[in-house]
Amino acid sequence: MSRYFNSILMLGYGGPDKPEDIMPFLENVAKGFNIPKSRLEEVAHHYELIGGKSPLNDLTYRQAIGLEHQLAAMGYDIPVFIGMRNWDPYIPDTLKIMKREQSLNAVGIILAAHRCDASWERYMRDVAQAKEETEIDLNIEYIEPQFDNPLFIESCADQIARSFYAVPDEERENTKIIFTAHSIPVSMAEQSPYVEQLQTTAKLIAEKLEHENWLLCYQSRSGRPSDPWLEPDVCDVIDELAEKDKNMKHVIIQAIGFICDHVEVMYDIGIEAFQVCRHHGIKMHRANTVNDDPKFLRGLANSVVKLIESS
Repeated sequence: MSRYFNSILMLGYGGPDKPEDIMPFLENVAKGFNIPKSRLEEVAHHYELIGGKSPLNDLTYRQAIGLEHQLAAMGYDIPVFIGMRNWDPYIPDTLKIMKREQSLNAVGIILAAHRCDASWERYMRDVAQAKEETEIDLNIEYIEPQFDNPLFIESCADQIARSFYAVPDEERENTKIIFTAHSIPVSMAEQSPYVEQLQTTAKLIAEKLEHENWLLCYQSRSGRPSDPWLEPDVCDVIDELAEKDKNMKHVIIQAIGFICDHVEVMYDIGIEAFQVCRHHGIKMHRANTVNDDPKFLRGLANSVVKLIESS
């Protein structure tokens, strides 16, 4: 075990655990943004349609436990702590626990595979703010985004390969793989490697599958309609594909921009995009995100060990 690092801090978005948490959670997310109440109520309904909660928190805990096991198998007995931006356990509360357990030399893991201000730097600022608020002297170094980690790529490819089992052999070559990621403002994208990293991920997965029929698009756009965000939107893409090929029977959609299932995956893809496909008579297959797949977590552990051993 490293003489320097004695903990892992996983940083996630957070999500409601039960129906009565939904509006308080959304109000946390909306803090500092001028989001109309009607929009929050609309998103709350999305949560109701996927069971009244988000699976994200449970999956994040499973990722933490799985990562601890992977690291232990590699000879590193390091506790993994979880801090969330928008729900319990909040980052400041987690820092207090880490201080109590004398685990303040941390490897930081931001639970996003692709880097932009919203998915990366915002979490780093939250940690810095939590340190200031709590007056806790946390030492933290962050691993790199996992967008090209070979085991992340393999795990994504494995999920798609499972989806292909439901596609008849004679239809597979013709089946489009649609990779999606959360849309962000164009101005933010221009200041980050976000799009390039997404393109790299999609290309590597397609190469792993030896499947050339794929494209990358975006989902879950928010913000003012007048502001330019990354396009095209997945639902528009499905409409265009259906118009070009009246005989299209299957599509596989994988939200590579997320490493956990949550409302943007389960509603925006699992319900909204599904309905667009059904309207066109296309059978949609949603390939899982990597979630707590041991292969992905082994790749994450490799990145942690690489940082530890280079320090």
